[in-house]
Amino acid sequence: MAEISLRQKIEEKKAVIAVIGLGYVGLPLAVEFAKKGFLVIGIDLDKEKIEKINRGISYITDVSSEELKKVVMKERMVGFTDYSQISRAQIAIIAVPTPLSKRRKPDISFILKAAERIARYIRRETLVVLESTVYPGTTREIILPLLERSGLKVGKDFLLSFSPERVDPGNKRYKTGNIPKIVGGIDKKSTQLTRLLYQQIINKVIPVLSPEIAEMAKLWENTFRAVNIALANEMALVCNRLGIDVWEVISVAQTKPFGFLAFYPGPGLGGHCLPIDPLYLSYKAKLEGIETRLIQVADEINSQMPHYVLGRIEKILHRAGKRLSHSKVFILGITYKKDIPDIRESPAIEIIKLLIRRKAKVSYFDPFVKEIKIGKKVFHSSPLEKRVLQEQDCIAIITDHSLNYHLVVENASCILDTRNALAKIKGKIRTRIERL
Repeated sequence: MAEISLRQKIEEKKAVIAVIGLGYVGLPLAVEFAKKGFLVIGIDLDKEKIEKINRGISYITDVSSEELKKVVMKERMVGFTDYSQISRAQIAIIAVPTPLSKRRKPDISFILKAAERIARYIRRETLVVLESTVYPGTTREIILPLLERSGLKVGKDFLLSFSPERVDPGNKRYKTGNIPKIVGGIDKKSTQLTRLLYQQIINKVIPVLSPEIAEMAKLWENTFRAVNIALANEMALVCNRLGIDVWEVISVAQTKPFGFLAFYPGPGLGGHCLPIDPLYLSYKAKLEGIETRLIQVADEINSQMPHYVLGRIEKILHRAGKRLSHSKVFILGITYKKDIPDIRESPAIEIIKLLIRRKAKVSYFDPFVKEIKIGKKVFHSSPLEKRVLQEQDCIAIITDHSLNYHLVVENASCILDTRNALAKIKGKIRTRIERL
């Protein structure tokens, strides 16, 4: 394989890069490569996304329309729904979703379809990089055989690596360029050229000995967080029963300069990674005859938090002499995370579903989500104003967006704060406030 040829194309920024999947991972990645002078072909089956990209309109928080429009106008980036465009590229990066099935098992159908389509159009001297989260062994055992259906052989005709995404939507400190990147190739050539590729846009690139190490590292990172959040959630339940403020406990505990990391309780896990990645790991472990008991228990605890929130709302209403059914419950925040428009796996959605089943009259406010569809019903964001707040029987803060919480406190009858969003509210407070 003419490795030097591809190396020169990368170094001289003459390599054409196809990014498959233009969501929270793919679009920022594509724009960064385009800003550095590469020609980027964005591929996504969502026609609306492609139309917006080609008009320079961003739908992702971490990419401004201004920077997207700049690379589009310079003809450094163009979007397509047609996979045949891959034949123009020397590099193909897969950044499609890897969700869970209805039975809460890994659903890798999106990457399977992407790999099958790449195999139709791949040419010699192409580097394929998988960024989508998968369980260990996926790159070598599943993606590699699919790509070799093209008749080409890895190491000889094309290169293959895994490099896990580490996107944190809405994080203003850590973005694509300054988040260290792990790369693990099928062979040394794959690792070396993948490292060179990402060095064009990322400050620190860390090569590892195999794709399996890179795959496992990604799952370990997020399993670590999910398990510790589960511990924080369980401690919140214990503290509430004992009449102890869990937030004050965490605040004091983290004064220890060693051996403690602060994790915080909440209404449940959200986003694409934390509720999903640990189950990819436990699935693979089960195939090998290993029972991951800690992961399973953590998943159970985190999954039950929306039910716990429902119970707390019901108790608050009961103390006010009201029943949950037909009471007006106002949800503050629908997205899974503060100040971003991402509702993937958001616990707020599950909480609303539970409230509806109990016949509560639910409404919500979220500055980033104008409407949501739950079942057959469409909910529209209510205005955050005095009249609306005063009409509610209970207000539940589910996502701690940057809002005027003084307005909320001054006009609510009772509040359940699941995010400690009201910690900085000082002075005389008449409203009954309970924290998770």
